[in-house]
Amino acid sequence: MSTIVAISTASGNSGIGIVRMSGKDCFNILKNIFRPARNGEITGYKIKYGKIVDKNNEIVDEVLVSYFIAPKSYTGENICEINSHGNNIVLKKILQLCIENGAILAEPGEFTKRAFLNGRIDLLQAESVIDVINAKSELERKAAVKGLDGELSKNIKKIKSKLLDVLSDIDASIDYPEYDIEERTNYEILNISKMLIKELELLENSFEKGKLLRDGVNVAIVGRPNAGKSSLLNKILKEERAIVTDIEGTTRDTIEEFVNINGIPFKIIDTAGIRESDNEIEKIGIDKSKKALEGADLIIAIFDSTKDLCKEDMDIINSIKNKNAIILLNKNDLQNKKIKKEDLIKYNKDVIETSIKTDEGIEELYKKMVELFNTKDISSENVSIITNVRHKELIKNSKQNIIDAVNAINSKMPIDIIAIYFKEAIQEMNKITGENVTEDIINEIFSKFCLGK
Repeated sequence: MSTIVAISTASGNSGIGIVRMSGKDCFNILKNIFRPARNGEITGYKIKYGKIVDKNNEIVDEVLVSYFIAPKSYTGENICEINSHGNNIVLKKILQLCIENGAILAEPGEFTKRAFLNGRIDLLQAESVIDVINAKSELERKAAVKGLDGELSKNIKKIKSKLLDVLSDIDASIDYPEYDIEERTNYEILNISKMLIKELELLENSFEKGKLLRDGVNVAIVGRPNAGKSSLLNKILKEERAIVTDIEGTTRDTIEEFVNINGIPFKIIDTAGIRESDNEIEKIGIDKSKKALEGADLIIAIFDSTKDLCKEDMDIINSIKNKNAIILLNKNDLQNKKIKKEDLIKYNKDVIETSIKTDEGIEELYKKMVELFNTKDISSENVSIITNVRHKELIKNSKQNIIDAVNAINSKMPIDIIAIYFKEAIQEMNKITGENVTEDIINEIFSKFCLGK
């Protein structure tokens, strides 16, 4: 393989920037551009201080270079990391010098791809790398680290090992029919299969919690104009994200922002006020509000306590029936209240009296939002969580093959037909860890990575 190079730190000025090289020639390329303060033999897991110079021996920057010798490195190849000052001009100059001396620019995710191809990590662990990078909450980070640490891979391999044991028993009954062990084999297979189906179902069902961590809880804030929707968004985000005025219909489009509450990522969607309108632009915004309401995991419906309930309010109340919803009775700091908590509690058990202006009820709202999405099992040290839709589909396919095998046994089908289902189940599990996956899928997975990783 050729020697690859990339800038591994984010763009922008910072204290430190890193240029990473990997490949058999990386140390030779480094010798052409690096002047260490002290000469000596290259040894792994050491850092050398010195200067990067160009072909005219002009100093580009003073740097620290770390060395990692194959196979004990991130990629399983020789790696060096040049730690310079975090200036884009400096980093791009060092990158260009590496390329001029024989390295080629790495593709997105190519360092991790090489770690996978060289057998240092499996495909599931590789995908966990991008999950760690993109984690939006502490719980999502913990789940991703479990994948990176190989915990989920171990679970998958244990299930696969049991499937291989089943397959070896089937092969034995096929190869030695004279011993008449097929009936005993089928009885044992049925018992093991039921256990495997349960284990795979647990993993498959964990995806709903995993999706919550990965994508966040979609929260739609709905209500009539001037009920306090945009004010609530600004309060939750602790910034003036949405325009707030006394003029009705200010919000004409949905505004989406992520916020982390007690470790759970919530995607807050501020919507246009729902009412009858002749304004074409406002009508588009109202239609978007209704769609956001339909697709939300949680709805926060805000009502102005100083205004009587009207048809639009009742439409909102009817639309949140049988959904995760919290009703906020806002403007509790004002005197001329026309709606009381008792008027709304019959429609929804979670009604909170609030004053977004004075922060009354805001902490209670946060507490209720977290309660509705229980994450205790996610934070457990012993639970593997599926956050990747690819993994979920493969686990589902594997489970279905085992179910088909059980049905085949109960239908008294030949043992060699039953074996096919178990082979297919194993193949699906292999696709998760990368032992049986096409090059196109590998390329698609690593194309989602950033440069330098």
